Amino acid sequence: MKKCSARVAYFPCVYHEIDGVGQTARHFEAFARRQEIPFFMVHSGPHDEIKIDGPVTRVQLKRGPVKFPLDRAHDYDLLFLRHYRTVEPLLREFGADVIQITGPSDVGTLGAMVAHRMKIPLAASWQTNLHEYSRRRATAALSFLPPELTAQIAAASERWSFRAAARFYRIPRLLFAPNQELVRMLEAATGKPCYLMSHAVDTEVFRPEFRDRTDGAFTIGYVGRLTAEKNVRMLARLENALLAMGHRDFRFVIVGEGAESDWLRNNMRNVKLTGVLTGEELSRTFANFDLLAFPSETDTFGLVVLEAFASGVPAIVTDRGGPQFSVSHGRTGFVARNLDEFAACTARLMRQPDLQASMRAAARNHALTTSWDHIFEGMFDAYQRCLLRSSVAAESALHAATT
Repeated sequence: MKKCSARVAYFPCVYHEIDGVGQTARHFEAFARRQEIPFFMVHSGPHDEIKIDGPVTRVQLKRGPVKFPLDRAHDYDLLFLRHYRTVEPLLREFGADVIQITGPSDVGTLGAMVAHRMKIPLAASWQTNLHEYSRRRATAALSFLPPELTAQIAAASERWSFRAAARFYRIPRLLFAPNQELVRMLEAATGKPCYLMSHAVDTEVFRPEFRDRTDGAFTIGYVGRLTAEKNVRMLARLENALLAMGHRDFRFVIVGEGAESDWLRNNMRNVKLTGVLTGEELSRTFANFDLLAFPSETDTFGLVVLEAFASGVPAIVTDRGGPQFSVSHGRTGFVARNLDEFAACTARLMRQPDLQASMRAAARNHALTTSWDHIFEGMFDAYQRCLLRSSVAAESALHAATT
């Protein structure tokens, strides 16, 4: 590959957490280390810490007590900007050409302020459909109201949340989004150039060889946060639909934590909730699925779908959100429009072992085509184009001022 020359300071919303943003941050760091690219990262963590490992400088900043929870795993520190005094001299010494943030979190807001004060070009990636989260949470919180009123308030919440997010995303000079639908949406809403930033998966960490099940019960898996915006109650409805169709030899394995955990435990018959899993235990659990059921309508990409594919597991997803763009319908899984299609596709795989076998192979082959290196190389190309445009604009302004 050609050498990446831009010196990037990356401000991810999360780093340690087990989610798509955290995994992307860790892969970006590993890419910089492999390619020996100077790389500066700022993220939150349990204590203040500065680590230098080869070309990578990683600054971890502790959140203070003045914060509120976004969900069980994510907080927003209202006074996080106090860390500017720590970050600014370190970043000045590093000599960043570009600052990249992953959204309007407390860490992202710090990154945006640093970019503004130090006059460094700012890039931002759209990682979370906050407006759809707002609609889902409003619907759940207002369920005691008449359905028509709840729907009106939830729709207004979604509309105003998107407007607020779009206003924030007009600040950076360039944007990244994980699927083409969001690329077009952001370009239209902000007037800024937006580039595709897809995702990849480590096919050594997730692979079919970890499968060690000996029983024959069809295992339907889910991995992710157990929250309203993930639409996880649909898993209970899927179980009921399969039972109504006469199927009995199946079970659900649900990996993750969240506010919906107790509801799922109390409303599903044959389910195992494992909590959060990591490392080889997670890899083995993925490989032991026969199918990943991912009912989220708010995910911008759905990295767990690729992790399932790498494990040789097909996936069923909804026709809303980013996961639908990862699934080749009828080949690596199914894209379902509603619960009836979700249940019909699941039952079809349960009845047709030959189809399941072909999908398992196709899913694994698709995962093998993904590459984090290719994704990050594309981001560096976008940075270079941004810097070139800035240089040309600065030269034009200087020329105009002197003539």
